[in-house]
Formats: sequence, C-alpha cells, structure tokens
Amino acid sequence: MTTKGQVTIPINIREKLGITPDTEVDFFQEGDRVFLVKQKGTTRGATRKFKKLRGVATVKMTTDEIMALTRDDL
Repeated sequence: MTTKGQVTIPINIREKLGITPDTEVDFFQEGDRVFLVKQKGTTRGATRKFKKLRGVATVKMTTDEIMALTRDDL
C-alpha cells in the first residue's frame, strides 16, 4: 500500500478477474481479512464503447486538416 492508500493488484489476479485500469472494485472486511471484489459491468462507458473502434479510422488527413474542418473561420 502506498502512502496515498493505493494498492497494487498483482498481474495474475488482474488477468484472472479481467481487471483493467477502468474497472471499479469494492473492498470489504470479514474478520481480519480484506477482500477485493470486482463490480459487475462497471468498466467505464467510454472505454468499453470505443475500445472496438480503436485503430479503424481510414481518413488520410493531417491533424491540422481535421482541426480546420471543426473551426469556424468567418
């Protein structure tokens, strides 16, 4: 545990439970033990919604060209 209260979850546990940086978890105590539980269906929406779209853009424009389309140069 860090001084900020952050906990490192070992990679084998993260992989087994499917925990990603956007996954929400809960901690609960039972006696002297503390349990981490992955909340069902709580991956943040933007990550889940757009993950399948990563890398599929086919527009051959520069960033400056795209930005020019979004600006109102009246």
